[in-house]
Amino acid sequence: MRLLPREEEFFDLFVAVAERNTVAAQHLRELFDTSPERRVVHVEAIKRLEHEADQVTHEVVNRLDRTFITPLDREDIHQLASDLDDVMDAMDGTARRAQIFRLGVPPQGVRRLVEVVQRMMAVLYEAVSRLKKGDDVMRYCVEAKQLEEEGDSIYHEALGQLFEKERDAIELIKWKEIYDDLEGTLDQAEDVANVVESITIKHA
Repeated sequence: MRLLPREEEFFDLFVAVAERNTVAAQHLRELFDTSPERRVVHVEAIKRLEHEADQVTHEVVNRLDRTFITPLDREDIHQLASDLDDVMDAMDGTARRAQIFRLGVPPQGVRRLVEVVQRMMAVLYEAVSRLKKGDDVMRYCVEAKQLEEEGDSIYHEALGQLFEKERDAIELIKWKEIYDDLEGTLDQAEDVANVVESITIKHA
């Protein structure tokens, strides 16, 4: 019996953000699948989710200040919460740019990358939700890294096609920024996988 029980609710808070990230990724995919005039609903939905994720992340920080014994290293708790929130911020940034730029029909490469982002969020959710018990976490961390590599490959191929085919310089700049944002989202997601992997190894 512990005289000072560990605060275990951090795990639930991580899952709460990871869950919102999966929903945001679904909206991001629908945003690029739908016609430009119907995108605003998805932009607003992602913004709402980003706000909720921020609140959960603040709760993690507040709990760290109040908790004497934590289930993981304090630095790891702070890093994981911060990285999960960064992923949401990246998706929110992409959605907002899509609205600001008044983008038309996306190139095929954008759809392919968004689909990888969506798969990545599902994998991160699995990794984070298994962290408390430690079941099969590493498998999902490995899968996340493979998805980042897949996204990287699509990004470079699609960027080459964009520069080859797009004759409108303004459109080229707009879509290049979207590609950069999506690739950046996958990089941020890989950071989450790396922290989860590190935590799992420490507590094995």
